[in-house]
Amino acid sequence: MKKISVVCLLVFALGFSCKEKYVPQLNLTASSYLVVEGFINSGVGATTITLSRTTKLSDTTTIKLEPKATVKVEGKLNTTGFVLTETSPGKYTNPQLTLNPADQYRVYIKTSAGREYVSAYSAVRTTPVIDSVFWRRENEGVQLYVNTHDATNKTRYYQYFYDETWEFHAQYMAVLKVLYNSQGIPRGIGYIDSTTYSLDTNMYRCWQYSTLSNILITSTEQLTQDVVALRPLQFIEKGSWKLSQLYTILVKQRAVSKEGYQFLEQLRKNTEQIGSIFDAQPSDNNGNIRCLNNPAEPVMGFVEVTQEKEQRIWINVSQVPGWYWDQGCDPEIQIKNNPDSLLSVGPTKYMLTTIYAGSIGGFVAYANAALYTCVDCRTKGVRRRPPYWP
Repeated sequence: MKKISVVCLLVFALGFSCKEKYVPQLNLTASSYLVVEGFINSGVGATTITLSRTTKLSDTTTIKLEPKATVKVEGKLNTTGFVLTETSPGKYTNPQLTLNPADQYRVYIKTSAGREYVSAYSAVRTTPVIDSVFWRRENEGVQLYVNTHDATNKTRYYQYFYDETWEFHAQYMAVLKVLYNSQGIPRGIGYIDSTTYSLDTNMYRCWQYSTLSNILITSTEQLTQDVVALRPLQFIEKGSWKLSQLYTILVKQRAVSKEGYQFLEQLRKNTEQIGSIFDAQPSDNNGNIRCLNNPAEPVMGFVEVTQEKEQRIWINVSQVPGWYWDQGCDPEIQIKNNPDSLLSVGPTKYMLTTIYAGSIGGFVAYANAALYTCVDCRTKGVRRRPPYWP
C-alpha cells in the first residue's frame, strides 16, 4: 500500500507540477526567417505563393508580410519561368500556368533586399477527384466526411482544405425607425423606407464565412488500396448558427508527396499537440526551401507541384429537423412614441422593430424594440450575398 501511495504521489506531481513555459532555443540574433506558403498548381486555377516573416512571441505584429519580391516558377528543362505578380502585399499570383507533365518545377524568390531562395524541384503530381462529401447527424450535431480513391494506388498522401459559408437571419425584423428633427431630436416613429410597411433586408439577412485553420492530412500508406473512406472534415455542434438557414462547404483536395506529408505532419504536431509532457515536443521543420546566399539560413515552407480538386455540398435547415439556433436575445420591449422615450433608441442601444399598437396612419402609442445586436445581422456577419448563393 505504501508503494502504491508513492506512485500515486509521483503521478500527481507529474500532472500538476511539471507544466512549465516552453522557451524554444532559437537564434535570436536573426530578426526573422522567411516563410513560404502555397503550391505550384498544375491543374486549372491560379498559383499563389504568400511570403511572410517569422516574428518573436513578444512582437505585437502577428503577421509580417514580405512585399516587393520577385517570384517565379522555374522548370528544370525550361528555365524561362512563369512570373507571379504581387496582387497584395506579400501575395504573388499567376492566374494559370501551363506546365509540362514530363518536367519538374520549383519556385524562385528574390526579396527586395536581394536575398534569393529556391524550393527543391518537384515532379508534376496528379490529384484524384473527390468521390463524395457528405454529412450525418451524430452526437447531437452534424459530422461532415470526405471519400476519395486512386485506382492506380499512386497518391497515398492527401491534404484537405475547406471554406464554409452560411446564411443567417436576425432574431427580429426591423420595419420602423425613429424620425428626427433638424436639431437631431427624436420627434416620432416612421417606416424604414418612409412609405410602406416593409422589412429592411439590409439588417435581416446576412452571411458569414469560415476557412479551415488547422492542418488536415491523411495517408493510405498502410492500406492495400489507395482509398480514403469516412475521413472526418468538420463537426457542427447542435444548435450552431451555421445550420440556422442554409449552409455550404467547399472541400479542396490535394495530392502531396511523402516528404510533403511528413513536413505537414511534423508542423501539425508542433502547432497543435504541444501542451503536456506526453505530447510531441517542438522540432526543426524547415521544409524544402533553401537560401542561395546562405544555405545555413532557416527557411520555413514546403512547395511542390500538384493539383487541387473541389466539391461543394449544401445543407438546408429543413434537412436537420429540430435544429434551433438560440441567439440569446431578450424579448422585445415597448417604446412609447414620445421624444423622451425614443432617446433610448440608438445605433448601439435599442432598435425599433414593429408596431406594438395602433397604426402609422393614425397615432402609434408604442413600438416594439430590441437590442441592436438582435435586429441588425451586420453585427455578426456581412450583407454581401456570395456569387454562388442560390
